Amino acid sequence: MLPGLAAAAAAHRCSWSSLCRLRLRCRAAACGSSDLQEWQNLVTFGRFSNIVPCCTLNQVKSYSTNVRKEGQGSQTHKMEKVPSFDEAAENIGTELKAPLIKQEPLQVRVKAVLKKREYGPKYTQNNFITGVRAMNEFCLKSSDLEQLRKIRRRSPHEDTESFTVYLRSDVEAKSLEVWGSPEALAREKKLRKEAEIEYRERLFRNQKVLREYREFLGNTKPRSRTTSVFFKGPGKVVMVAICINGLNCFFKFLAWIYTGSASMFSEAIHSLSDTCNQALLALGISKSVQTPDPTHPYGFSNMRYIASLISGVGIFMMGAGLSWYHGVMGLLNPQPIESLLWAYCILAGSLVSEGATLLVAVNELRRSARAKGMSLYKYVMESRDPSTNVILLEDTAAVLGVTIAATCMGLTSITGNPLYDSLGSLGVGTLLGVVSAFLIYTNTEALLGRSIQPEQVQRLTELLENDPSVRAIHDVKATDLGLGKVRFKAEVDFDGRVVTRSYLEKQDFDQMLQEIQEVKTPEELETFMLKHGENIIDTLGAEVDRLEKELKKRNPEVRHVDLEIL
Repeated sequence: MLPGLAAAAAAHRCSWSSLCRLRLRCRAAACGSSDLQEWQNLVTFGRFSNIVPCCTLNQVKSYSTNVRKEGQGSQTHKMEKVPSFDEAAENIGTELKAPLIKQEPLQVRVKAVLKKREYGPKYTQNNFITGVRAMNEFCLKSSDLEQLRKIRRRSPHEDTESFTVYLRSDVEAKSLEVWGSPEALAREKKLRKEAEIEYRERLFRNQKVLREYREFLGNTKPRSRTTSVFFKGPGKVVMVAICINGLNCFFKFLAWIYTGSASMFSEAIHSLSDTCNQALLALGISKSVQTPDPTHPYGFSNMRYIASLISGVGIFMMGAGLSWYHGVMGLLNPQPIESLLWAYCILAGSLVSEGATLLVAVNELRRSARAKGMSLYKYVMESRDPSTNVILLEDTAAVLGVTIAATCMGLTSITGNPLYDSLGSLGVGTLLGVVSAFLIYTNTEALLGRSIQPEQVQRLTELLENDPSVRAIHDVKATDLGLGKVRFKAEVDFDGRVVTRSYLEKQDFDQMLQEIQEVKTPEELETFMLKHGENIIDTLGAEVDRLEKELKKRNPEVRHVDLEIL
């Protein structure tokens, strides 16, 4: 039996080898020449355990013969099942067709990204416009605006909390609907502009005619409120100085004509320049109290500094210049002096009157300095009240000038030498030059935009920094605008979490959660975020308004507040 089994196995091995060679030729094209040689070795030696990765086969079943003794001399022969030729061929074909490397399925996660919108250099579709601008710029009527969407917005003005605005895109569409085309709208604008110019010209002519009519019949209209400024404060001091210096100027000129004294001429010129400068100060005071207009949004308070500056220049040119000229001419060409009795009497009266004006100016300055919490010297040096400062310095110079003139005239009358009188004129001119230089310097500093006291700046800064919605304050600038008005500017770094919490405290959380749960698409998420984002920006604007009102309430001198969001 064993020889028969051996013969069958040999025949089966030949069929197996033939099949492998046939498959080898088919696989050679895919595996290459190097793998072909290894396959040949495997087929020749009958080893299928070491297979190249590119041509891997599963386990190949083989047969075996087990011989076991049972009892005495008995032998039992057991064979494993050997697969048939067709089964082996089918198994090898299936394995050869299988993919060489098992690939896992790819999982790609797509990220939803909001598409970026290109707005262009000019995008005004979402801009708001007031009703007045809509009617003026687009030539619409109030009845046309009634048909448009109305939006209530936070007002930028202190006297109103909210006001009505319209979408600019709606107004533009309505204007095209009313006028038919942009060309027709442009023509209407041109016609209205021409009508406005003609109206202004007629108004100017009517005002001129009305002024002439009042001059002819007398003005029965009640006095303007601006005249009240001359009955209190700096205006009162200026009016008193004008009256006294005018009288002094008149009498000093009479004394100079009678005596021919150079010192008396200097004093007469001194009083004349003081009178003219104080009239200029009165004009500056009347202009400074005018209400702001579109051309001058911050008012006319600087007119006092401008008038004081011009006054200082006038004192230097008219007072000091003429005094020096007359003194030099007296030194070069000394002339005998007549009786100085009248000159002494006029100088004595001038000393009393100038002293009274000086006392009024000092009292006014003390009262103003006390109200500001400053010393008199510091208040004068910083030129907080330019008009009163000019009166103070002019009257001080007048008193000192009268003393210098009287002393030099006395020396001249005692010694008979007119040179002392000329030296007195030079002394008065030098005194006026010093006063004018001080006035020019202090008023120039004020006009350049002087900062307020560091203590005031620190107090304003601490008020902002102590607010919970503010993280930091940068670039703080506080400028004195004159007349006790301060402009405050700062860049504020707001705490976004506090501002957002302030907004959330006013919202219904249940409704907001429901809106969040209904968000399923990127478009719905965009709508949700835009809605609450705009409301948070409005909350930030409300925080800015609140801080500005708090600053003005605690510091009445602060009239203009500019808080820039950092």
